[in-house]
Amino acid sequence: MDDSEFEPLLRSVDLRVTRPRLAVLRAVRRHPHADTGSVLAAVRAEEPSVSHQAVYDVLGALTESGLVRRIQPAGSVARYELRVGDNHHHVVCRSCGTVADVDCAVGHRPCLDASDSQGFVIDEAEVTYWGTCPACSTART
Repeated sequence: MDDSEFEPLLRSVDLRVTRPRLAVLRAVRRHPHADTGSVLAAVRAEEPSVSHQAVYDVLGALTESGLVRRIQPAGSVARYELRVGDNHHHVVCRSCGTVADVDCAVGHRPCLDASDSQGFVIDEAEVTYWGTCPACSTART
């Protein structure tokens, strides 16, 4: 996704196009799985006058509208990404906290077919794999 797609994307969910919203979208695109502080730093590098609260508000609006996905692996701060709507999962390094995307392992959304749905209509599953990233694995040897 490039910058030219952000304005029509915002309009498609009835959000006004503002400099802070565009800056946050660019920051999340450049830094997938970034936490709020990292998004704020990236936005302020581009738009120094944008407040901390404005970034929080924009992230909230973008998440609520479905343009941004908020993830929060156990024991971690909230992180944000533009990859939405495909029910992908994540792998998290136990050592450094790096997060990476992982597609569903087999078939079309197999994780949505629970062995017992308890009567729920399941439309999303969150799977988090935990381990050690290649950089941390190499550092330990």
